[in-house]
Amino acid sequence: MQLPYSLHVALQSIWREKWINLLTVLAIATSLLIVSLMVFAYFNLEQIAGKLPERFSMAVYLKDGISQPEVQELVAAIKKRPDVASVKYFTKEQAMQELKKAAPDLGPVLDGLQDNPLSASLEVRLHREAVETATVKKMREELKALNGVDSVYDGEKIAATITQIKNVAVSVGLGLFGLVGFGIGFVIYSSVKNLFYRKREDIEILKLLGASAGFIRLPFLMEGGTIGIAGGLLAFLAAYLCYTLLVSNFGIEFPMLKALVFPIELTIALPIVGLIFGIAGALVAIGRIRFS
Repeated sequence: MQLPYSLHVALQSIWREKWINLLTVLAIATSLLIVSLMVFAYFNLEQIAGKLPERFSMAVYLKDGISQPEVQELVAAIKKRPDVASVKYFTKEQAMQELKKAAPDLGPVLDGLQDNPLSASLEVRLHREAVETATVKKMREELKALNGVDSVYDGEKIAATITQIKNVAVSVGLGLFGLVGFGIGFVIYSSVKNLFYRKREDIEILKLLGASAGFIRLPFLMEGGTIGIAGGLLAFLAAYLCYTLLVSNFGIEFPMLKALVFPIELTIALPIVGLIFGIAGALVAIGRIRFS
């Protein structure tokens, strides 16, 4: 099947100037790789933040000497709250067993204690929609005021830290995306503009034969778009390779890395972004050149 004239000319031009165009593709791929790594980081932070409400719980430590009827009354009062999903009671002995499981090296030391220093506690889980900084803070103060409660611990600081990191990642990512977009557009702009001047004689011949401005411009737009797509595809391959190396090489030493997820949306997004920037750069380049 014969290629359309504009596409044939664009591919032919890319091949003739293959080394210059290869450098352009590598520059685009490097720029988009930086953006894709920021997207990767934000995506996984979003995954962590999304799962946080499901695992979020508040630890309510009870005063020593509290009786079982008082515990039951306290549990019943907390369960009545509309934002509470469940309440689980842990005795001092159960708390000690959990500590021994979490820190087995301390087992001999803990067995040598005459008295159990831990407190009985309640694990309070909230409904997903109630896990917000303001709600948690208000509930903590209300729980502290209940009879028999010694102190309350919650993951408000952890949640706030994750949210703060996520917001910083978004701000940095948007700024970086704008900067990279400008850089990609400028690279393609320079490439297409230089190619245009190298083909001035061919363009003059086409104009004498009656070719329209659109007919002359189209190969340059296709060239810019093709270079942009190639850069996007290369950026995707590099990003996925970085992800694979990170998980395979460091996943054994740091098991938490195995939970990282590669956003498959980048498979389509990076080539499309490259295409858009490629065509945009070519449009700016040929738009500043007079055909008459």
